[in-house]
Amino acid sequence: MTRRTFLAGCSLTLSSRAAERLPIHKAVLFSMLPAQMSIQDRFQLARDAGFEQIECGTMDDAHQAEEILAASKQTGVRIHSVMNRDHWKYPLSAADPEIVAKSIEGLKTSFRNASLWGADTVLLVPAVVNAETSYQQAWDRSQTQIRKMIPLAEELKVIVAVEEVWNKFLLSPLEFARYIDSFQSPWVRAYFDVGNVVISGYPQDWIRTLGKRIVKLHLKDFTFRQDPNLKKRVADFVMLREGEINWKEVRRALADIGYHGSATVELPGGDKAYLEDVSRRVDLILSGQ
Repeated sequence: MTRRTFLAGCSLTLSSRAAERLPIHKAVLFSMLPAQMSIQDRFQLARDAGFEQIECGTMDDAHQAEEILAASKQTGVRIHSVMNRDHWKYPLSAADPEIVAKSIEGLKTSFRNASLWGADTVLLVPAVVNAETSYQQAWDRSQTQIRKMIPLAEELKVIVAVEEVWNKFLLSPLEFARYIDSFQSPWVRAYFDVGNVVISGYPQDWIRTLGKRIVKLHLKDFTFRQDPNLKKRVADFVMLREGEINWKEVRRALADIGYHGSATVELPGGDKAYLEDVSRRVDLILSGQ
């Protein structure tokens, strides 16, 4: 074999690998499915549009929660995660113990939902930094409360999946990694949102830094657009593959860390044709196209 033949073979192998679809489960938010449809029909629509899994929000109504479970079983669309509801209105980082108590109760409801539905994570926004809550207070208070939840997480086999959002907290991948590591528990990991970090960084960098800490992914795209009314550039979320994210680099980073979990699209809702288009775009991303 000549050197040229060898290099050509290597190039072909690398090209073939680059075209392989990552073994990641496509998921959709329950809130993206048409609200006028029955729960059963919404789950079926998700499946027909090409999604394997669904992420549901916290649900207080026990009857509705059972409906959700039945729809999941009948359609074969797994509920993989619960998006906790009360962490914005009642942040764990609040100074008022009554607010924190409400937050904890909402979090426990999310855990009960996850246990019923067979979901393995609960998404949690851990803290909110604002004029009343300093960064250090947000760090300390949220850590204290999350540590209290670890025994329940272990008992139910449901992971607390901490997400980075525009809450003025966990502003770099190094800090996010340190925050997760400080719990020293397999029941506290990272829920990484690809779109949320573009305003100040590069998602592929965050992915490689967080590595195996990542248990779940949210997918959305991001851009800066010129607002004619404000006469300045403003941040905006857009359809997948239509923003500023370098999806090939994101895919490469996910491959590098060996991520094989779920990826949930977090976009506005729509009809079947819209959802099929979203599903197709996810396939293109996972295939490196």
